[in-house]
Amino acid sequence: MNQATVLIPAYNEETTVAEVVRVARQAGYPVVVADDGSKDRTSEVAREAGAEVMRLEPNRGKGAALAAGLAAVQTPFVLLLDADLVGLKPEHLHRLLEPVVSGKLDMTIGVFSSGGFLTDFGNRATPYLSGQRACRTEWLRGVPHLALERWPEPLITDHLRKTNTRWAYIPLPGASQVMKEKKRGFWKGFRYRLGMYRDILRYWLGGRRRAG
Repeated sequence: MNQATVLIPAYNEETTVAEVVRVARQAGYPVVVADDGSKDRTSEVAREAGAEVMRLEPNRGKGAALAAGLAAVQTPFVLLLDADLVGLKPEHLHRLLEPVVSGKLDMTIGVFSSGGFLTDFGNRATPYLSGQRACRTEWLRGVPHLALERWPEPLITDHLRKTNTRWAYIPLPGASQVMKEKKRGFWKGFRYRLGMYRDILRYWLGGRRRAG
């Protein structure tokens, strides 16, 4: 029986999600893709690559996608991956999962290393925003207000600290992400990035929800 499921929240990622699914399947894990109201063929290509697809409609944000995907996870551990990863290899997934399954840590957070200057810089400047993580499924289900956060990584990291959870950053050499400016065009991607950082800043400064 598999110990872990790979959960991939996705929004308009038809060009990259299939390869992420294939790598996860190659590593030996079942895959759930939570399609957050995509307007392209994200659901179709993910299903063709071997994933179980949960479809949200309309777009509700990454937290809602994670919460919906968790409903389909039946393993004690879950691996979270972004849908726009490139350079991903099975050993990256094993590297994230092993310390959690062995009991050394409660969560691992993947950090890009030698995958590309811009993605490496951004990931290392704000590693708590990384979407590459492994943890116990029930722990993630217990994160308060998860479905309400469009960008849930700060909430998850905040809950780590409040619950005294053991966690560490894990290098993922060679892996990186497709920059939003490349996926959506420079100005549209830039505006999307600014909106993301604005929402995250709002969480930290004012809208921060307290655990418990």
